[in-house]
Amino acid sequence: MDEKKRLKTSVEIEQLKTGSLRERARWSSQLDFLLACIGFAIGLGNVWRFPYLCYKNGGGAFLIPYFIMVFCGALPILLLEIGLGQYMSRGGLKSWIICPLFQGIGISTLLISFLCSTYYIVILAWGLYYMYASVAKEIPWGSCLNAWNTDRCASSNEELQRRLCTSGSTYNSSISNGQTWENKSLINGTLYSNLINTTDTNCSLSNVTAVDPAVEFWQNHVIQISDSIENGGGIVPHLAVCLLVMWIVVYFCIWRGVKWSGKVVYFTATFPYVILITLLVRGVTLPGAGNGIKYFLSPDFSRLQDAQVWIDGGTQVFFSTALALGAMTSLGSYNTFNTDFYKHTLIVAGINCGTSFLSGFAVFSVLGFMAQEQNVDIHQVAESGPGLVFIVYPKAVTMMPLPQLWGFLFFMMLILIGIDSEFVMVESVVAHISDLFPRQLYKTKGRMILTVVLCCLWFVMGLSMVSRGGMYVFQLYDYYSASGVVVLWVCFWESIVIGWVFGSEKFNDAIELMIGYRINKWFHICWKYITPLVCTGIFAFHLIGFKPLKYNNEYEYPPWAQGFGLMLALVSMCCIPFYVVGKLLSLKGPIKERLKKAIVPKLTQDQICEKWMNKDGALLLQKI
Repeated sequence: MDEKKRLKTSVEIEQLKTGSLRERARWSSQLDFLLACIGFAIGLGNVWRFPYLCYKNGGGAFLIPYFIMVFCGALPILLLEIGLGQYMSRGGLKSWIICPLFQGIGISTLLISFLCSTYYIVILAWGLYYMYASVAKEIPWGSCLNAWNTDRCASSNEELQRRLCTSGSTYNSSISNGQTWENKSLINGTLYSNLINTTDTNCSLSNVTAVDPAVEFWQNHVIQISDSIENGGGIVPHLAVCLLVMWIVVYFCIWRGVKWSGKVVYFTATFPYVILITLLVRGVTLPGAGNGIKYFLSPDFSRLQDAQVWIDGGTQVFFSTALALGAMTSLGSYNTFNTDFYKHTLIVAGINCGTSFLSGFAVFSVLGFMAQEQNVDIHQVAESGPGLVFIVYPKAVTMMPLPQLWGFLFFMMLILIGIDSEFVMVESVVAHISDLFPRQLYKTKGRMILTVVLCCLWFVMGLSMVSRGGMYVFQLYDYYSASGVVVLWVCFWESIVIGWVFGSEKFNDAIELMIGYRINKWFHICWKYITPLVCTGIFAFHLIGFKPLKYNNEYEYPPWAQGFGLMLALVSMCCIPFYVVGKLLSLKGPIKERLKKAIVPKLTQDQICEKWMNKDGALLLQKI
């Protein structure tokens, strides 16, 4: 049998194998798909990372590298992933039979999603506990009268000094009558100061550091952090309960497949905007809000000369669009073959950027108010990540009227923003595995059993992150398993395979076959040239500037923990080259013939464009 006949036969065999694709679940409507994509793409990074990066990297000037990276990197990959899923009607793992040599990409995305699902939900468990604590008669992080507070608990050193002097406590050196001293307030574990006067006499005070009640609530009560990763200290009961509750919620969000989860996202993807806008209105009406927004937006174009600004822009874009997880591919795979996903992709990217911008206004209006109330500069309260969400913002809530209401709404928004990102990642893993066993797992009962098993496994794994040493474990997963290096590595290979191996023109043919028209040539250029270069540049910068993880910039992880973290990153990255080598070794013949066989796309007859066939009806192979 000659080469052309073999190629034609491989397509026909694949068509027979995939008759079960007709049984694959589909979205009830295109709106279900759109809201699922929006809910997944918009996550915690839009709230706690983008506003701080914008402020840190030149305010409004940061939007220039940000949007350049959107159009040159994130948008082309987003279109690629959704289009690939819809075209192949499969999740991330099996969709890469479009180029069997690189099915390792699907394995990488499966592992990244699996690891992310393990630790991402822990943030939601923290948020759930804060939401529960917010409904107390008095906000528990607003005072120092709780069992977990220490004798150093105070909102400022001035308050601590007054209390210590009243109680007659004496420290290392004294303050004489009328002497000027520094009032230092603690924000997220960092001491800031401004000069005040005191007229207290015979009161000694030196080297006394006040610990804010919001910090003590977080460290001493919520996570009950130990002194090292080696000192696990046992499970924190209330966090274990919250983690279990969140996994139960996730299970019931997806247990009956996309027809059910497609309805869940009508609430989880839209209601956060109601809360976000409510918080924004509350924020901009607070005194000092204007100064916060000014700091957020004031452009400093000189910062554009700093390469780090562009790296931060690129990294944030890839993170916030939730790429390289295989989830967008899985969401696209539930579309009907002729869904116009191109328009949906543009809408998702636009709403994602807009939400980041809106979050910046909501966050910095409150930070401006907080800075004015404490009489400190905005940079002393500006923070990103868990520090913003679980220390700074809760502290700001205590300064507002009706703190219980605003605390409850904020953490409810946090949970809703994160929950659909979590259950879509879980859905992605379920889809990956279901595509391997379609006869058993495309059925509702089989899918429900698989989902239960996975959720139980993730819950058990997550218990290590709700122990007293769990924050150290959480940081390892967060820093390594879905780091910029890992995400960029996968995105690079996705663009190379579609742009060069399968061919960008062929992929555009496939898109035209689905939606009825050809997309802008800009995406061809990106898939072949621009996006790989962007990924390579940021990837190299991350490698050159790599530093071993430190918790809170102080605690150094032991070598075995750093090794475990590196393993989390490498286990996903190595899948791609290892699979290529394994695939080639499994074939026979000269290396060139092996390569030709290994890149033959496995397609159904409906997925083949007429222009790909020669006069004899055989599929034409791209030359290498």
